[in-house]
Amino acid sequence: MRKAAAKHNRWQDHYARRAKKEKFPARSVYKLKEMQQKYNLIKNGDKVLDLGCAPGSWLLYAAKLTGNKGGVVGIDLKPVSAKFPSYVRVYRGNILCMDDDLFKRTGKDFNVVLSDMSPATTGSRHVDSARSFNLCQAALSIAQETLVSGGSFVCKIFHGEDFKTFSDSVKQEFNRHKIFKPQSSRKASKEIYIIGFGKK
Repeated sequence: MRKAAAKHNRWQDHYARRAKKEKFPARSVYKLKEMQQKYNLIKNGDKVLDLGCAPGSWLLYAAKLTGNKGGVVGIDLKPVSAKFPSYVRVYRGNILCMDDDLFKRTGKDFNVVLSDMSPATTGSRHVDSARSFNLCQAALSIAQETLVSGGSFVCKIFHGEDFKTFSDSVKQEFNRHKIFKPQSSRKASKEIYIIGFGKK
């Protein structure tokens, strides 16, 4: 049993080791990379908004894709210490209560809005999925405010009783949507991504 657990841990650490080698702050970068390879979400010259951007892996990867003709903006409650190109801006702020000043600083007309936000987990599946749903609703509201027509939205949600409600909300706002579970997600994780294409 111990041998099987050790083998499982080695596999999970594969992404962490790879992230360190490729100079990304966290293994979460490979989730976005999988979505990019499948759906070509972010293009050279795009403007991207990353909600809940700490520790910065998605920001760095998005910046590689947009190039210096584009721009990437991140928002998080926590400070982000990674080094970024000059066309990446990071702000401290609370996604759940975005004020006018923060909206003004981040700007609008984004081609893609990303949210890899997770709530502080409690161990209660119902509480955690409800908190995740609240973050997703906030992210969708910000996407509605800041995305250009035809823009795309990526949002992580914990699978629970509110999943269909949120999926239907995305479906209403976008021309099409997909549900995506990255291979690089931890196997025990309840996380899943909903992607909206073509903001109406």
